[in-house]
Amino acid sequence: MKVAILAGGRSSEHDVSLKSAAAVRDGLHRGHHETVWVQLERDGSWRTEDGDPVSLTPGGGLLGADVAFPVLHGPFGEDGTVQGLLELLDVPYVGSGVLASAACIDKIVFKDLMRAAGLPQVDYEGLHHARWREDRDTALASLERLGLPVFVKPARLGSSVGIVKVTAAEDLAGALDEAFTHDPRVVVEAMASGLEIECSVLGTPEEPEVSTPGEIELLGDADWYDYDAKYAAGGMNLVVPARITDEQTARVQELAAEAFTRANCHGLARADFFVDGDVVLVNELNTMPGFTATSVYGKLWAASGLSYPDLVEDLCRLALRRAEAAQRYSF
Repeated sequence: MKVAILAGGRSSEHDVSLKSAAAVRDGLHRGHHETVWVQLERDGSWRTEDGDPVSLTPGGGLLGADVAFPVLHGPFGEDGTVQGLLELLDVPYVGSGVLASAACIDKIVFKDLMRAAGLPQVDYEGLHHARWREDRDTALASLERLGLPVFVKPARLGSSVGIVKVTAAEDLAGALDEAFTHDPRVVVEAMASGLEIECSVLGTPEEPEVSTPGEIELLGDADWYDYDAKYAAGGMNLVVPARITDEQTARVQELAAEAFTRANCHGLARADFFVDGDVVLVNELNTMPGFTATSVYGKLWAASGLSYPDLVEDLCRLALRRAEAAQRYSF
């Protein structure tokens, strides 16, 4: 296959994306596939590895590639925007489509969908910036039922960017002000106890496969799974398999598959949970998680018997099959 790897992007996760994309390229090369590097710069321009601007024509494909692998994290890449562009270019692409990508990156929309489906999850409240500006006291009162601590999060950022853990009521307004500098929509989540468990999902909405779960073990002075814990050396340790019972493992895998299907994801997602005894709570789905060979998504599949080169090849072939199946419909 000839695979166009989309790397970088306009979001705050630009540098993380570059590392993920480089690992994907290496994995595809190890599988003897050809790659074309397309770098999405912070200013929104697209360039080849030689620095030449990329010209896009609707229906005209992308640099002769058979399939695109958008290794993009966060807004302007993981949120349905690039997915919609690739649809217009008529290029098969790895990962979820426009609707699932947009729904899963928006923590409020995703949680509302899971609540409608009856899946157990962390209690939460969504706020819009306009409501916050108009009546701060009423907005703060609506959050009291969540108790303390709470986590204040921009609705559509990843990698824990902009997230604040609030342990005192007098700090909540400041945390909301900070979150609203990143996004006009903010979610406030109740504190969840137990272990942080993650598993990787691969496949189609009809037939999702779920990896062995892993456990996030925080190291050093980390109080919660923030940006430094995720990316700094010595911040966390991934324990595989997770130190949970067979019954808890089965429940995590069941919920991961159901959330993937309910959101109509395709190709891949990382599902995150809190597990405390018999209680298993869905936290979120990430439709384009960190993708280096040492990232959680790939490591969990490696522990489940699927090598990194085989994983990235399988994802490309899933994308091609989805594009072929779509041609059977007239829309």
